[in-house]
Amino acid sequence: MYTTAAWLLCARPKGEPHGAATLELDTFSFPEITDDEVLVEPLFGCWEGNMSHALARRPVDVCELRGEPRVVLGNSAVVRVLKPGANVRGVREGDVCVFTGNVTCEDEFGYMVKAHGYDAPNTIGFLAQRTKVRGENLLKVPEGSPYSLEQWAAYSLRYPTAWSNFRVALSALRLQLSEADLPAPYVFGWGGGTTLAELDLARRLGCDVTMISGSAAHLDEITRAGLRAIDRRKFPDLAVDEERAAADPDYKKRCQASERAFLDVVHRVTGGKGVSIFLDYIGSPVLRVTLKALGRQGVLATAGWKLGAAMSMNRAMACIQRHIFVHTHYARHNEHPVAMSFAARTGWMPELRPDAIYDWERVPELAEDFAAGRVASYFPVYRVNSP
Repeated sequence: MYTTAAWLLCARPKGEPHGAATLELDTFSFPEITDDEVLVEPLFGCWEGNMSHALARRPVDVCELRGEPRVVLGNSAVVRVLKPGANVRGVREGDVCVFTGNVTCEDEFGYMVKAHGYDAPNTIGFLAQRTKVRGENLLKVPEGSPYSLEQWAAYSLRYPTAWSNFRVALSALRLQLSEADLPAPYVFGWGGGTTLAELDLARRLGCDVTMISGSAAHLDEITRAGLRAIDRRKFPDLAVDEERAAADPDYKKRCQASERAFLDVVHRVTGGKGVSIFLDYIGSPVLRVTLKALGRQGVLATAGWKLGAAMSMNRAMACIQRHIFVHTHYARHNEHPVAMSFAARTGWMPELRPDAIYDWERVPELAEDFAAGRVASYFPVYRVNSP
C-alpha cells in the first residue's frame, strides 16, 4: 500500500443539497502497482476544464458516478518514473514522461472512453504527490527537448485532443473539397486551450486561421501564437438565450444586431466564402451563429463544450449546405507518438505565462481563479514535485 498527500474531491454528504465542492488536502492511500503499472511522481500538471466540471459536480457528480468517497482529479501531466512494473517496457526509474490517458479506459480500437483522473473508476489523478498509471500511458520527453516540462504538461491533454479532432475535421472537409478546390481553408474557433492548439495546428498545415475571444489577455495570447484574433466584445449579445429571446423583443434585436455584425466580419475575412471548419468548444449558446458562419461544404468540429452540451439544428438546411459535424473525444492511442513527434519537430507547443504557474499549496486558488475566468492564460499549470 502507498500513502501520499493529495488534493481530494470528496463525496457530497448524504442529505446535503447539490452544490460546488472545494478541494481538501489530505493523505490518500492506494494499492501496490501491478506488473503493468508504474509508480510515478507528478512534476507538473495542467488544470483542465473537466477538473472544474468535477468540482462543480456538473454535468455529473464524479464521486457518485464512480462510487468512490474520495477522488484525485487530474489527467494532464509530466511525471517522473519511480518504479516500473515487471511487464512494463520502454521506461525505467528516473525517466521523465508525458502522460497519455487512453489505456486506462479505451475501446477495442484504442479510443478513450473515460478519462483518467475524472470519470474512469479507480484512477488516481495528478493532484497527488505520488500516483500510479499504466506503463502504456507514458511517453518519454524527447531528449534534448528545448521545451520546458511545464510546456509538456500543458501539451499532454489538449494538444493530442486538438491533433485528433483536426485530423478528422480536415479529412472530412477534403472529402468534399480538394486542395485544388480550396488551397487554404478558413478555420475559425472559439473556446480555450484546445481551440488555440487546434488553430495553431491548422495554421502550420496551411490554413487561414482566426480565433475569437472576449478577453484582452487571451486576445494577446492568440496574436502571439500567430493567429488572427477577433474581439468578441464587439458583439456583446452573440451568445443567445433562446427562451429570453422569445420573451424579450429588445433582447432579440440586440442578439440579431450582434449576429449580423459578426457575420459581416466573417464575410470580410473569408471573401464571402464562409468558414470552412469552425471549431466550436463553447456549445449551444453560440450554435446558431456558428452554423450561419459556415460556408457550403463546411465542417463544424468539436471535442468538448463549455456552456451547453445539447444542440438543436435544422437537418434539411444542413443537408442542403452539405455541412459535416465532427465530434471526437481526446485521441486514439496510436496518435500520441505521431503528434508528439510533430510537436517536438515543429514547435507546435503551448506558450506559458509565469503568472499562470501555481505552486502546490495554491492549487485551490488556481481552481477558483479558473472557474472565475481570472487566469490570464489558456494553459494554467500547477507544480507538484521538484523536477
